[in-house]
Amino acid sequence: MSSLRRLLLSLAVLAAVAGAACGDPPDKEMQQAQGAIDAARAAGADQYAREEFSAAEDALKRSHEAVDQRDYRQALNTALDARERAQAAAKESVNKKAIARADATKALAEADAALHDSRAKLKAAEAVRVAVRTLANGRKAIDNGENAVQKARTAFDKGDYLGAIDTAHRVSADLGPATRDLDAAAAAGGRRPAPAHRKN
Repeated sequence: MSSLRRLLLSLAVLAAVAGAACGDPPDKEMQQAQGAIDAARAAGADQYAREEFSAAEDALKRSHEAVDQRDYRQALNTALDARERAQAAAKESVNKKAIARADATKALAEADAALHDSRAKLKAAEAVRVAVRTLANGRKAIDNGENAVQKARTAFDKGDYLGAIDTAHRVSADLGPATRDLDAAAAAGGRRPAPAHRKN
């Protein structure tokens, strides 16, 4: 925690203590901390700012424990810390979510390009009539890739950018072997000599 952050937290604690009765639990501050945590979760902090978000939840938990032990000064201190950490997590989440959105857009574009390449290799392999099994494997891989891209787009539309990135990245990896097989088979098929015509 930075010196400025410690100072601000200390001032907040002193102000709250001065304005509250010594024998009362800090219900208001704990509710504010819970509200800040809920808002941070809604902003995706549990995904994009996990460390700070978890620290906020832990601080609020310690605040409740302190209330159970009737240590209201400690309860107030940790409630204020929880609120501050939750607000920081929400801000961090906004920044990281924007970066993840851009990364997901790029990953989807790469997955689409891999699919386009695989379809072209399949078409070339079909043209030279390569082995049926190779074609079947290629078609299956492309079908799976199309389904994965659709799944990634659905995750993207729901704001699950990390899930979209993970799914989209697997498309290229999964298409790779089948695409290489199609390419090799098409190249080999294209080099086959034409059958000799029999003379009558």
